[in-house]
Amino acid sequence: MRSELSTQEIAQYQKDGFLVIEDFLNTEELSFWREALDEAIKNRNGNKMPGRKEVYGKGDDNDKSYYDNVFDQLLNLWQDNEKMKSIMLDERLGKMAADLCGADGIRIWHDQALIKKPWANPTSWHLDTPYWSFSDRRALSIWVALDDATYENGCLFFIPGSHHDTTFENPGIGKNMGVIFDTYPNFRTSKSVAAPMKAGSCSFHNGLTIHGAHANMTPGYRRAMTCAYMPDGNTYNGTRNILDDAEIARIKVGDLLNNDNITPLIYSRSK
Repeated sequence: MRSELSTQEIAQYQKDGFLVIEDFLNTEELSFWREALDEAIKNRNGNKMPGRKEVYGKGDDNDKSYYDNVFDQLLNLWQDNEKMKSIMLDERLGKMAADLCGADGIRIWHDQALIKKPWANPTSWHLDTPYWSFSDRRALSIWVALDDATYENGCLFFIPGSHHDTTFENPGIGKNMGVIFDTYPNFRTSKSVAAPMKAGSCSFHNGLTIHGAHANMTPGYRRAMTCAYMPDGNTYNGTRNILDDAEIARIKVGDLLNNDNITPLIYSRSK
């Protein structure tokens, strides 16, 4: 794993709100990530979350049939698959996230498999952090390509620097590719940057960076494994998202999100 970041890479991430890292995984690591994903998906039996089919409060477009053909989405695979747990709880990933965003500690918010099936719809421009149960401008995600992500099969696109000006207002993600620009009209004429990646490469992006993806115009799959990271010390903002009934009953707005069974601390500078 290419886990060391240069000063220039960190500065580029902080300026643009995203960073592509080529050849992040070596051949053996890529094979293990693919094996873990295949096993985890098989064991899920179609559930998006451990023990349930839906993620609460997605705020998506009402056209469910369209959204269901954007990608298959499975979350928190680390909670019910030991191979995925060994991948996601790797301290090196936490340190990379901490170095990029300037946090002292990093917790997993959720991992997420995103699989564009053959002929899948595009992923409209959107933000990530407004969906989550905390509000932190430093929050970020890693996106690891397990197949080549190309212009033809649904590679990511980013609007550089947008994370400096977006807020936690959530216009949602659905059929309208550009609905986000009704909320953030100053980016309507911005130039986007494509991020095609070879399998085994990755990107990091800030949760407030505007991003989206092409449709899959091929008969093949575009698999990616991602993980959202929460800087340690964040508190509950009232948005349910991944939290289950027991956790919602236990906490109130303003409480620390520090349950290691749900959001494990994978890196801390103080340790």
